[in-house]
Amino acid sequence: MVAESGDDPDAMAELESDLEQLVSTVDELEIQSLLSDKYDRLNCIFSLNAGAGGTDAQDWVQIMLRMYVRWFEKRGYEYEIVDQSPGEEAGIKSVTIIVKGEFAYGYLKNEIGIHRLVRLSPFNANNKRQTSFAAVDVIPEIEQSIDLEIDPKDLRVDTFRATGAGGQHVNKTDSAVRITHLPTGITAQSQSSRSQISNRETALKMLTSRLVKRMEEAQKEKLNELRGTPKDIAWGHQVRSYVFHPYTLIKDHRTDYQETDLNKVLDGGLDPFIQSVLKIKLKSEAPS
Repeated sequence: MVAESGDDPDAMAELESDLEQLVSTVDELEIQSLLSDKYDRLNCIFSLNAGAGGTDAQDWVQIMLRMYVRWFEKRGYEYEIVDQSPGEEAGIKSVTIIVKGEFAYGYLKNEIGIHRLVRLSPFNANNKRQTSFAAVDVIPEIEQSIDLEIDPKDLRVDTFRATGAGGQHVNKTDSAVRITHLPTGITAQSQSSRSQISNRETALKMLTSRLVKRMEEAQKEKLNELRGTPKDIAWGHQVRSYVFHPYTLIKDHRTDYQETDLNKVLDGGLDPFIQSVLKIKLKSEAPS
């Protein structure tokens, strides 16, 4: 008589593992079916910036950078740190990364916003509880095309020496490039390569993406004014809190999804948070 799978612990464990993988695959396909924006499949330009909180906020950016890098790696995304500004005492003031992989922008776009950290400060002599903030910004990486013609006369190109612990190829020559679009004041800079030409190309690509995004946002605001559509203020404020003390809790304020396993999240376990936001926001925007 052939033993049923219920009589074999190894077979049961394998069955449970296969079932978990199947559920994960179905969830992934459901999410991807909802990512229908014209830019969702594109690579993206991902930025972190320290906010209020001084050195703690800059340290928080460094912690977040590690968290997101772990998430990139879990998803098999390629990434390149193209600009990084170190903090005066510790941490990072700001960092810009190009993330490459299918749906990189679609998955990361709802990470945009303010991320709040609450913990006992390692930079405070009295080890007091400290609240600090960091901002996430994400835009799609858009290739320059006939949709946007940039007049070279509108650009100011500055070169400077790469500083700090930025890219892995930082050197002591003026290879870093900053490009400013004079009519709008929008800037982009890159210092990841030893080659000034390569940094210029990267900075121009980032500038193009930011200009296209600015144009589309301006158009959307104009349409909202004409329609009398109220602005969604909630999405411009704090989106997620990470509490390290007096208890451990990461909570997304848009979906109320929460996780108490701090190490799991900081090691790149962001999928449940990202999926919870995508499911709610994208379904609410889908035609009935």
